[in-house]
Order: sequence, then structure tokens, then C-alpha cells
Amino acid sequence: MKKNVFSMVLCLLIMLISMPAPVYADIGPKPSVVIDFAGLATEKYYVTLLSEMASTGPYSALGVHPNNQRYHEGDEEYEIWEKFLSYKDKDGYYFLQYFSDCTENSRFTWGYYPPHKFKILLYFPEYDKFVVSEEVYERYAFHSYYKVDATDLAIQSVTQVANIKAVKNYDYTWELISLLARILATITIEVLIALLFGFRAKKQLYIIGITNIVTQSILNVLLNITNYYHGSLMFVFNYLWMEALVIFIELKVYSVFLPRYSSTETRKKWPVPLYALTANGVSLGIGFYLAYLIPGIF
Repeated sequence: MKKNVFSMVLCLLIMLISMPAPVYADIGPKPSVVIDFAGLATEKYYVTLLSEMASTGPYSALGVHPNNQRYHEGDEEYEIWEKFLSYKDKDGYYFLQYFSDCTENSRFTWGYYPPHKFKILLYFPEYDKFVVSEEVYERYAFHSYYKVDATDLAIQSVTQVANIKAVKNYDYTWELISLLARILATITIEVLIALLFGFRAKKQLYIIGITNIVTQSILNVLLNITNYYHGSLMFVFNYLWMEALVIFIELKVYSVFLPRYSSTETRKKWPVPLYALTANGVSLGIGFYLAYLIPGIF
């Protein structure tokens, strides 16, 4: 069994090291900007955020990094990409090559490394016209929600670039759903990894579940409060030591209680720290994937 466990851990480490971008430990919260639009139900439109900086995370303005062109001729939305690329902002804000068709759901979500300061830019292909926010906005919380009321926007009669306004629209209900989803996913992953390590007793799984509910709830709530009131720099600082503390607490709790309820075969304490580190490593990788798959939740 020991040989199989070490082989599994080695494979997981190789997978994590080979990932091309930085990731967060656990299925923790990822920054996002969410903008809801009202009054555009009958129009087809695309939305992007113009950034104060030329790059953020994996997104960057064309030419900032070698071979960073995200769309090429023949791609489905290549022409829309070209239109956004042709837009010249008067304040020098950058198009980072990320945009979405918001026609169906009237919501734009930038769920991974959104710009800190930005303008909101809309493009209406039917009229070949742009609409841009007249103000500069910024991430005011870890998940920053805005709402744009474009009911009075007569895009047909616009002769030049029109302006819109956005207001803060923090979604407390969605944040609660997001928190519960992250906690549930983390518990599910850690329980499945526990089964692979031979921790199958009901009391062991109960301990793992309760420990994660407590640690992940406190971690997520404190991080959201920190970022909401103190910004992203303080969030990063607190995230590092809080995450290390969570792992330390889990190691202590598991080391004390998991062997106590083990069978003779798994009573040794060596698998416990290896299990805790492996479980965090696996959830790290899955959290990275889900951040792309379900932006705004993970």
C-alpha cells in the first residue's frame, strides 16, 4: 500500500508542477468582476473591460508579450476581436483580448485575474458602434459586482461613442452560494483522497468533514472581509499566512484523531501528514481548473 500511495503522490506532484500558470491552494475564492446589464434585451452586444495596466494574469494587450495573440483568422469571433482591438481609448486604457457575448444572459463575468482599474466597453455589431463607461471603476471587493442600466440608451441614434454609468451591486446571496459550493467541493475532494489513503472509518470521515467546514468557512469569510475593506494587497498578505495556518491546523487535528480510529493496518501515523499535503495539493489543481470552468464561484 505504501508503494501505491507514494506513486500516486508523485504523479500528482508532476501534474501540479507542469501547470503553466500560478494557482491558489485549495478551492479558495478567485477574484472576479461581474457586471449585470438592464435595458439591452433586444440587442446583440459584446462586453470587455479596458485595463489601466497592459497585462493581468494570463491576459495582456496585443504585443505586450511574444506570441500573445488570442484570436486568429478563421476563429469564430475573430472579427469581434478585431473591432475591440481597433478601439482607441482616450485615456490609454488597454484591451486585454478578453471579451464575452452577453446577449443571452445580460451578464459579463471576468472570473480570473480581472483588471484592478478598468472601463466598461460594449460593442454592438449590428450598428458597428461602441459604448464605453464615462468613469473608471475598480475592484472594490474580492468579487466586485456592478450594474449598468442602459434602458435610455438609444444605440441606433448614436453618432459617436456613447457613455454609460455603472453602480455597485454587491450580491450577498450569490456570495453565500459560492462559499457553500467551495466548502462542499473541498470536503468532497478531501474525503475521496482519504479513502485512497485507507481512512474509511465513519468517525475519520466525520473528523475530516467537520475540520474542513470550520477551517474553510473561517478562511473564506475572513479573506472576503479583508479584500472587501482593505483591498487586494492585504488580501494576498493575509491569504499566505492564513492558508499556512489552515494546513497546520489540519495536520494537528488529523495527526491526533485519524490514527485513533484506524484499523491495525492504518494505525501508523506516517500517512496522516502525507494525506493532508496530498489533499491540499489535489484541491489546488482542481481549484485551478474550476476557476476557468465556473468563473465567479471558484
